[in-house]
Amino acid sequence: MVSSSLFTHHAGWYHPIMTKALEHGGNLSAARDQFGDPTGGWIDLSTGINPCAYPVPNIAPDAWQRLPEQRAMGNLIDAARGYYALHQNMHMVATPGTQALIQALPFLTPAAHVAIITPTYGEHAHVWRTCGHAVSEVRALDGVPGDCSVSVVVNPNNPDGRTYSAGELLTLANTMQTRGGFLVVDEAFCDVTPGLSLAAHDTPDGLIILKSFGKFFGLAGLRLGFAVGDPVLVNTLGQRLGPWAVSGPALSIGAVAYDDTSWIAETRNNLSRDRQRLETLLRDHGMVIPGATDLFVLAETATAMVTAAPLYAHLGAAGVLVRSYAAYPTWLRFGLPGTEQHWARLEHALHSFS
Repeated sequence: MVSSSLFTHHAGWYHPIMTKALEHGGNLSAARDQFGDPTGGWIDLSTGINPCAYPVPNIAPDAWQRLPEQRAMGNLIDAARGYYALHQNMHMVATPGTQALIQALPFLTPAAHVAIITPTYGEHAHVWRTCGHAVSEVRALDGVPGDCSVSVVVNPNNPDGRTYSAGELLTLANTMQTRGGFLVVDEAFCDVTPGLSLAAHDTPDGLIILKSFGKFFGLAGLRLGFAVGDPVLVNTLGQRLGPWAVSGPALSIGAVAYDDTSWIAETRNNLSRDRQRLETLLRDHGMVIPGATDLFVLAETATAMVTAAPLYAHLGAAGVLVRSYAAYPTWLRFGLPGTEQHWARLEHALHSFS
């Protein structure tokens, strides 16, 4: 039996190969192994997930008892198209989260040279490499090599919150399409800044947009996402995932949540307010803010020669888990506290650090 494997393609077949799992936020099991179980429990600020989740509505028993039906899928797609303001020419398929799409993307093309705009979510480069593609990690859009036919951009970017204009990205998509490839734009954190999204544009050729439900709505365990864009590419992704890829409960909850305009507007305001509050708190305790979105704040030690490891350990001992980066030892990424008690514990932990 092969453990910890992804799949690469050879002569049209899937072939399992060994791979080391990447580190991600939200790993409370590892935090408990390192720090134990703190008094008062853990505050997990290591993810970019809304801590104040959408209230799960009542779900009809059929959603649990029957295979998902096309009517339920249609209701979800209609609600999602309205929420994302999709242009009529943009195609959309629902998926069990965006990670499933990231795993499938490398099989849309024969072996290619792929550019990943970094630093960013590590699974993008990891999966393309594991599936046999050549990967160049570049710092800016104008650094994409001339022989790349696929590019991947996260907008807004994780973990530094960088953003890119529609004009820049559409130009890059056109370039990739003329080279026989495509552009992937991961918009997992775009719900808090919907004006950044490419979803409303009438240029789907050579463009795949990844959409995440779980981050903004705070229901990451539901596993719901979407591929949007080029009809041929998006349909191919949907076919690869097969029938019934999205559960009945996910279809039901997503359709209700996307239509709840009052909750959506209030949540955007609350997240914006709390992001500003968190930035102020971190600055008041000597941190520099290189970037942020309304779902997380990236903080850096004020002195480049001083790593953030002591603060990470101090917070962990206090039961506050944040995201660290081995490749960027001066960085820590903070998610938003969800309650006033959590805010108070974070402030106390920062204040007691010396």
